[in-house]
Amino acid sequence: MNLHDPSVALLPLLVPLPLLAVLLLPRGVANAIPKSIGKAAQFLGLLSLLLSLVSAGALVLAGHPLAFTAASWGPVAISTYFDPVSAVMLVLAAFLAVAVIRFSGNYLGGNPDQGRFFKWLSVTAGCALLLVVSGNLALFVLSWMGVSMALHKLLTFYPDRPTALLAARKKFLFSRIGDLALLAALWTAWHAFGTLDYATLFASTSGDAGNHSGSIQGIALLLVLAAVLKSAQFPFHGWLPDTMETPTPVSALMHAGIINAGGFLIIRFSPLMAKAPHALELLAAVGGFTALFGSLVMITQTSVKRTLAFSTVAQMGFMMLQCGLGAFALALLHIAAHSLYKAHAFLSSGSVIAGLRAAGSPPARRYRGILGALAAFSVAGALVGLLSLLSGGALWADSGRFGLGLILAVALAQLLWHWWSTSSGIIGLLSGLAVAAGVGLLSVALHEGTRHLLGASVAPAPTFTLAWPIALITAFSFLLLALRAFLPPTWVSTAAGRTLFVHSYNGFYVNTAANRLIASLWPPSARKS
Repeated sequence: MNLHDPSVALLPLLVPLPLLAVLLLPRGVANAIPKSIGKAAQFLGLLSLLLSLVSAGALVLAGHPLAFTAASWGPVAISTYFDPVSAVMLVLAAFLAVAVIRFSGNYLGGNPDQGRFFKWLSVTAGCALLLVVSGNLALFVLSWMGVSMALHKLLTFYPDRPTALLAARKKFLFSRIGDLALLAALWTAWHAFGTLDYATLFASTSGDAGNHSGSIQGIALLLVLAAVLKSAQFPFHGWLPDTMETPTPVSALMHAGIINAGGFLIIRFSPLMAKAPHALELLAAVGGFTALFGSLVMITQTSVKRTLAFSTVAQMGFMMLQCGLGAFALALLHIAAHSLYKAHAFLSSGSVIAGLRAAGSPPARRYRGILGALAAFSVAGALVGLLSLLSGGALWADSGRFGLGLILAVALAQLLWHWWSTSSGIIGLLSGLAVAAGVGLLSVALHEGTRHLLGASVAPAPTFTLAWPIALITAFSFLLLALRAFLPPTWVSTAAGRTLFVHSYNGFYVNTAANRLIASLWPPSARKS
């Protein structure tokens, strides 16, 4: 491979093509040979994964971003911009596509539309891969809309289920608003900079962009709106938990992959977003609130899949909070970790109950009062402070990492509390401290490693007025939410506890109001499949 040959940069653009080629297959043909289509989809997914790994290797050897334009029509171009951000997301998305398609090998066996299912599953994954490698904003928007349209085919796979149709139509309408926001951002970028090419846009926004300050602020706000709608942020979150009637592989692909598109949008355009502090403040506020809202609602759900769905809402909110605080590298690490965890969680959700029955009841927890909780928080805070000192103060370098460091302390406190509550003696105490220290050290190491890996492909954290207050308020709110874990289960037997539980279980009725509005605008009349 000659890395000086410009055609090497074409490699990333080839990655989506195998899966997108399935779009050419007529529905009738796909349904006539479903087993063959399933095996072909697995092979094409593996081919895309192989190409993504080769592309990532070429990027490492080249030592600089790879850019290639296959065709262009004025500002619109079929081009790629491949840097460490794209490489991480491309390999991750290709791997998830292979895992989900492989899991689906025998899924829906005997269903007359099994072939159509494989077709749209492959096309959805292919559009997501194209979105990741796009080097032109117009191609990005086209891929963004393609993901949504292909996913809609999967969300309406059972057309005879009214609730599934209602959720799909709610998602469809929210997505179209997001599309309009992206199209408006595209028009503004073209009007202000005369280009839609990533490299040129990023160069135009570097340094002093005072001449384009208004345009950058407008583009950033539109990108925030598109990201919030795509990643199910409050109050547009309701469609995600309601799409549980879709086939399980679709849930895995959606929660582990497609839902991350909003975060990837912000990270991809971080050089521009870093110049728009007000847009980032808005994103941090929305993300922080969504993380808290989703976490509170999640702990009251009685369905495994709805619990996972609200977990995704909360995780996406946390990722948006990271982006809003300027911790773009940490947000990308969060995407990778959450994607792998959530794909496994959904694909194994059917065996959760059986596993719990086989394991028996968990041991009774021994509650040791508020002093034990304070001790856990104090030790966790000391651990995080020590880890920060060992990393040269990296956790306190900016508002983003400071707030996330505080949230890490809250998480470690909960880990310590659980460990101490289910063990006894000095051995249990020392083992709990060792586990907490190991988890904290691994977290800091992964954070710093990701930041160095991405280097200049993401913008450094900007400085703006509300970053510190948002970080502190969010960390304190997580602390209050964590205190629920230290209370005995009898808290729900009180009047206030029952009221909070019921309202939380129903998502504080935000989604109910959205369902009524969507049903009045677009009644979900079921049709025969």
